[in-house]
Amino acid sequence: MDDATLRDAASASSDGAAADTGVDQSRLTNLVGYASTRASIVMKKIAMRYLGPLDLKVVDYSILVLVASNPQINPKRLGQALDISAPNLAVTLDRLVERGWVQRVRSTEDRRAMHIHLTAAGRELVQRAEKITATMENAQLRMLSPAERALLIELLMKVVSGGKPPKRG
Repeated sequence: MDDATLRDAASASSDGAAADTGVDQSRLTNLVGYASTRASIVMKKIAMRYLGPLDLKVVDYSILVLVASNPQINPKRLGQALDISAPNLAVTLDRLVERGWVQRVRSTEDRRAMHIHLTAAGRELVQRAEKITATMENAQLRMLSPAERALLIELLMKVVSGGKPPKRG
């Protein structure tokens, strides 16, 4: 995307931002939960704007990337990773299967177990979406240096994990 598109997305994403409402939010802005929720709303709007043309929701993108990164992932682990209930995950996976992006495959080691795999169309979609997501946040986060951006992500992930180091591989 070009710089003008990024600027447009950034300004559109700040519609209704706290500073523009004229509402005194000072009793809330000292709360991490409030600030992170407000930031999350803005970032989700940006993600929807950029992923929408690919007919992807944020949760769809997250699932597809996790499946791409974890070839033998099962629905239970996928739901745990994204904090999605089993029934909600089943509905979402059904939608992704229907669109031809993933498939449920029986484990060769344990015939009772099911794994989620990307289809060729799913792999292609992930590649396209990752190119978009690599830069979609740049305009909104332009005031942060690369080190500040990395620190923000590190601190947020520390809150998510309760201070435990993230699991790799």
